[in-house]
Amino acid sequence: MTFMSKNMNLRFASMLSQKPFKPPAALRSPHAQTIAAALIPRRTRLLDGNTEARCFDVAPNTRVLSHCSWQPRPREAPTLVVVHGMEGSSISPYMLSTAEKAVCAGFSCVRLNIRNCGGTEAWTTTLYHAGFTEDLHRIIDELFVRDGLTEIYVIGFSLGGNMVLKLAGELGQEVPRALRAVVAISPAVDLEACVDAIELKSNLFYHWRFIRSLKTRMRRKARLFPDRFDASLLHGVRSIRQFDDRFTAPHCGFKDSTDYYRRASSLAYIPGIAIPALIIHAKDDPLTPYAPFERKEVTSNPNLLMLVPDNGGHVGFVSVPDPAGDRLWAETRAIEFLKALRD
Repeated sequence: MTFMSKNMNLRFASMLSQKPFKPPAALRSPHAQTIAAALIPRRTRLLDGNTEARCFDVAPNTRVLSHCSWQPRPREAPTLVVVHGMEGSSISPYMLSTAEKAVCAGFSCVRLNIRNCGGTEAWTTTLYHAGFTEDLHRIIDELFVRDGLTEIYVIGFSLGGNMVLKLAGELGQEVPRALRAVVAISPAVDLEACVDAIELKSNLFYHWRFIRSLKTRMRRKARLFPDRFDASLLHGVRSIRQFDDRFTAPHCGFKDSTDYYRRASSLAYIPGIAIPALIIHAKDDPLTPYAPFERKEVTSNPNLLMLVPDNGGHVGFVSVPDPAGDRLWAETRAIEFLKALRD
């Protein structure tokens, strides 16, 4: 069953294109966009006092943490699940601003921490990886079956964007009736290409931060589970690829980093997406190259809509203020897309 006709796709494209991305003059470079988005303050007025922690038991002896902001009658409102990127958490700036916009638009919002994130390393003996969709599937199922939520949407950022696209593609025609649409912002759909890009000298700042965070997390895991993880293997790790070869791949069932990147990338799954899907991606993204989005796997699916401005960086999209003073272009377009689907 195809949920989005070509005419619907054109209608949404026309609606969203009426508000093109306009970066401020001082933030035209991809690095300025990427860094500025992490620094600008986010409004959380609607989240303050309306957020509760919730744990999901996703596997034996494994739990994940979320932060939920509910509408007064949750079963009567749509629900948005938001998934962060690599080494992010439920309190990453883009997670907070997306949740604020969603609640303002009448959605309940579940800000999900991927396994081990948000200070939950002790909650599982396992690691997360970029293609791990099983937890998302179980959480959506619990929200539907236990909570009675019949209208669920998912937004993912960067690595989380890869996850939600892969999930939708894996489900294909068997998608649960509660899952209505997905949105991916700056998704890492081709992991090998992304790692190649991150390892460029021009991206040394981001690469160093990712490596530092991954190694710090792995040292915590080794202290918690010394019989499972060997922190001494961190010696000499100077790249994400080396980290994945020594930790992610062997602990997550892959032969090596190359096998991991191939099997965990969402690109091969995108043709199977059978629900409305929106991808927002900047052509100048320094961390997730644009070239994969020109491949037929992406361009041939009529259920998929692309918003691809020339500028925006990686999970950036800091615009000149709109009439309401809003500068967070991608999050605003994503919520508009979901609202339009409901009309």
